[in-house]
Amino acid sequence: MAKSCKGLAAELVKCLSESDCVTVENRPFRDCAKEQSPCISSECVGLRETYFNCKRGQIDMRARIRGNKGY
Repeated sequence: MAKSCKGLAAELVKCLSESDCVTVENRPFRDCAKEQSPCISSECVGLRETYFNCKRGQIDMRARIRGNKGY
């Protein structure tokens, strides 16, 4: 896992901006990012979880001391 999560963030934004939640329902991006509904694809949900784990890894000092475990 890299120090920067910018690549994951860009992929997540692209995925969510193409989802039905934003395009069809015209809901705000932030609401769709928090959503667990069928209007968001499983790919977007997976990207969101990966992004959150990346950000958590930057903050969690225990993981920073132990090192990355092949994420």
